[in-house]
Amino acid sequence: MTEGQIMDVLREAMLVAFKLAGPLLIVSIVVGLIVSVFQAATQIHEQTLTFVPKIVCIALLLLILGSWMIGTLGEFIRGLFMIMENL
Repeated sequence: MTEGQIMDVLREAMLVAFKLAGPLLIVSIVVGLIVSVFQAATQIHEQTLTFVPKIVCIALLLLILGSWMIGTLGEFIRGLFMIMENL
């Protein structure tokens, strides 16, 4: 396997990781920002107030996007096995 092929595999792995983690991180940041604004406006500084909404939103997002995420990861892994098969 050449260095170029290795770099292609690593690049693809990073893109898949960004695709899978991106939606979860964006939703977490948006929910955290909304809760922070709410806390600043009401001056309620409870730890669970930031934690629980994030967990609920991420769990719902995983239920919605879970099959897409598994499919994306499966395609990447099948591609890796095809590359290994050709070695």
